[in-house]
Parts: sequence; C-alpha cells; structure tokens
Amino acid sequence: MGQRPRSLQPELSALHLFGARLRLLREQQGLSQQTLGRLVHCSGDLIGKIEKAERRPHHDLARCCDNVLGADGSLVALLPGDGSPRSIDNQVVVSSIPAIRLALDTRDLPDEGSVRPLRVLRAEVERLVRWRLDSRYGDLATRLPRTLSELHRARQLPDTSESTAALLAQAYRAADAIADKFGLYDLSARIIDLMREAAADTGDELAVAASSYVQAETFFATSAWEAGRRMLEHRASALPAGSSAARLAAYGSLHMRATILAARAGDRAAARAHLDEATDAAGRVPEGIYRGTAFGPASVRIHRLSLAVDLADVGAALDAGRDWHPPVEVPAERRSHFYVDLARAHVLAGQAEPALNCLDLARRIAPEHIRHHPDVKAAVALMLAKLPHPSTQLVEFARWTGCGHDR
Repeated sequence: MGQRPRSLQPELSALHLFGARLRLLREQQGLSQQTLGRLVHCSGDLIGKIEKAERRPHHDLARCCDNVLGADGSLVALLPGDGSPRSIDNQVVVSSIPAIRLALDTRDLPDEGSVRPLRVLRAEVERLVRWRLDSRYGDLATRLPRTLSELHRARQLPDTSESTAALLAQAYRAADAIADKFGLYDLSARIIDLMREAAADTGDELAVAASSYVQAETFFATSAWEAGRRMLEHRASALPAGSSAARLAAYGSLHMRATILAARAGDRAAARAHLDEATDAAGRVPEGIYRGTAFGPASVRIHRLSLAVDLADVGAALDAGRDWHPPVEVPAERRSHFYVDLARAHVLAGQAEPALNCLDLARRIAPEHIRHHPDVKAAVALMLAKLPHPSTQLVEFARWTGCGHDR
C-alpha cells in the first residue's frame, strides 16, 4: 500500500487520539463495545472500528459517547473538522482571580460555612487535580475559591490538620497552575510558598518533593536555570531510601524537570545526566500520577524531545518524535506539550506544514493550555516571519492564539 496523502495525516492522527480516548473511557466505565453501542444507538462493531481509527464517527455519535461516558465534551473536541476546539474565554479565568486572591488572603479566618466530610473533600480535590492535568483552567478558576475556603475551614477543625494539609497542597497547586499559565508570577510565587508550607505539614517527604517540583516554576520564570537545577538535585538526593513506585516516581520526576533547567543553563552534560537518572527510575514504574505529578516512561520520552529542542539538536528532536504518539493515559497537558515541542523541532528544520499539523493536534488535546503558551506563540510568529505567503490555516491559528496577522 502506498503512503497516505499528506493532507490526510492530521485527520488520521486525530482519529487515532479519539479512538484511544474512547477505549480508555469505555474501559474505565466497565463497558463492553457492544454495551456502549447499545447505549449510543449503534453497533458494537462500529465502536470497535472507531477505537481502531478505522472509522470516523459522526459528531452526534461523539456527543452521545461524551454524555454516556461523562467525558464533558472531550471526545467531540478531538474530532477533525469540528470547528474551533473547546477553549475558555480569558475573561472566565481573569474574573475569578480576585475571588481566588480573597480565599488565600482569608485562609486564617475563612468565611463561615459548612464543611463536608473528608472523603467528599478528597473527591473534590481529585477533581481539581484532573482538571489541572488536563489544562481545564476555566473549570479550575470557577471552582477554586469555594473549595479553598472550605479547606481552610476544615483545617481549623480538630484531628483533621494533617489530612487537610495534603488536600490543601494539591488545591494550592491547582491555583498555581492558573497563576503560572496566565503570567501572574507574583501570585504564583505566593501560592507556591503556601503549597510548600502545606506539604511540609503533612510530614510526607514525597509530598515535599512534589512541592519542590512545582517550586521550579519560580526559577523558570526568573531564568535562574542553574539555581533551579541545584534545588531539584538537592531535593532528589534528600529523599529517603527505598524502591517503592511512589519514591522512584518522586526521584525521577525531580531529575526529569532538572533536565530542562540544565539544558536552559547550557550545561549539556548535566542535562543528559539528569535525563539518565529519570530514565532509570521510569524504567521501574508504570506511567501514572504520583502525588499529583505525571511520571513514567512516556513522560520521560516527552522530556527527551524537549531536551533535544532546547539544545537545538533538530535531528535528535525529530527522531524522538517520529512514529510515536503519547498514550492517552498521559494527561492532556503533557501530551499536548509533546506536539508543541515536535512543532518547534519542525520549525527549526524549516518544515512549516508538519509544524502546523502538530500544533493543531496539540490544540485539540488541550486548547486552554495551547492558546496562551509562549512556545506556541513563538513558533507561530517565526513561521509567519519566514513564509511570504502563509496558509489560511496558519493565519487562522495565529489569530486564535492572539498573534495576529497584518499581511
């Protein structure tokens, strides 16, 4: 069979993502293909073909699957040719910032109200973690003020301090995701301090390690690459001995992030040494979410691509991204970042069309993450500067990201 036309490649990739996502959601609900088919009024055979990317589902069928599986529109957003992907209006997030600030300001004297049982609060925070990992900033911004205030009230109750501290650390991390992604770096630094304090109160060294992983954002924001790398390296070396999956994931994730800081600092040897440490740890744990951080073989592979791009090693970057898609089990934010970095590599190689295809895939996976990502804006701006006659698709994408296009 000959090679498929280049124009079909983006659609095939999108259908592959749709099928993998559909299968994951179906299996999580414990449904067979035949049972899901009955629920959405089609055959089980059709569900199987869609999961294998052999058939393109109609939008009505995708919406039915979203409703039955509780996917909240995430399946429809993956379909090629469905119009603009799901993307929250900036104003939804911006208008919620004062309420988030107030919840933080009154943490020692929160407003009066009820406190739900700890198991309910834990489920609420787990929802925030999922939304953060999938870059659903609008949902986070709307929910966080109320959740933070309730957790602050819960922390004042007897015999709940340690358990509530762990939940607060994760809630603060969700709040920081908004502050960091929207460039509110002073607010981000403040939230990170609160998160570190809450993590320390848990008495859990792995929670403290997770807070250090997030603390690295402050060094990225100030371009203090080497200082950030040393901080992560110190925290990794301070972890208690052991070979549990949680400990290995904490150790590996710290080195994984130190890889990028070392690369930004221009220290190639240190970057590769950190990546080797992360790779070794990832080889001994399954891909998963550990203390709110995604880690495993796929996450390290994504960072291997990021490292190659940051070192301007175009050949290595393209090799790292060739013939591989991040599995759907990897959170949307990290999966989308893989395609952003692959797009950056294509831009460096002077390959505008594949770069734009990668950016479009990233947009379908995590639109709220991609629309305001500085690396995306930089890649789009560079393509516009180099192309005398940019395609309609590129112009549309530039306008969607706010880059604009005057020609």
